[in-house]
Amino acid sequence: MNSLFDSMQVDKGTNSPSIIPLPDYLIVKNLPPNAGTTSALLYSILYILMEPVAGALLAPLLLGATAYANHLTSTYGATANYWALGVHIASWLAQFIGHGVYEGRKPALLDNLVQAVFLAPFFVWMEVLFFFGYRPELKGRLDEAVEREVAKYKASRATGSRGSKAVGNGTSINGNGVAK
Repeated sequence: MNSLFDSMQVDKGTNSPSIIPLPDYLIVKNLPPNAGTTSALLYSILYILMEPVAGALLAPLLLGATAYANHLTSTYGATANYWALGVHIASWLAQFIGHGVYEGRKPALLDNLVQAVFLAPFFVWMEVLFFFGYRPELKGRLDEAVEREVAKYKASRATGSRGSKAVGNGTSINGNGVAK
C-alpha cells in the first residue's frame, strides 16, 4: 500500500509556484500556497467531511508531511526530488507486486483512480484507528461487508472469468456480456 505521502503526490506539488500570491505575513513557514499545500488542505477537508474525528486526527499529519516535503524541496532541491521520485516508484511497484503475488488481484488503481488515490489512504488510516479501538461498531460493519465482497470474488474466480452473472429475471449474462 502506498504511503499517504505518495498517494497525495506532495512531492510533485512542492515544486509548483505559489497558486495565490500572498504577502509574506500570511504564509506559514514551509506551507506556501503551492499545489502540495493546496492538495493537503483539500484532502484534509474532504477526509473531515467523510469521517469528522478520523479526518481531524489525520489532517495534522497530512499538513505536517506537506510542510516537511516543502522543507526538503526548498533545502535540498533536486536531490529531494530524486529521492521522492524513487520512493514513489518503489511504492507503486511494491503495490503491483503485492497485489499480483499475494492477493492474485489487480490493484484498485486499475478499476477506479479516485478510490486508489483518494480513498485508499483514508482506508489505511481507518485501519490504524480500528487497531486502537476506534468505532468498533463501524469496524464490524466494514468487516462484514469486506467478507461478503471477498466471498463474491472467490465465487467468481471459482466459476472462472467466463462465468455467467444472474440478472434477476431468469436471464443471465455470460463473460462476453451476452444475455442468455
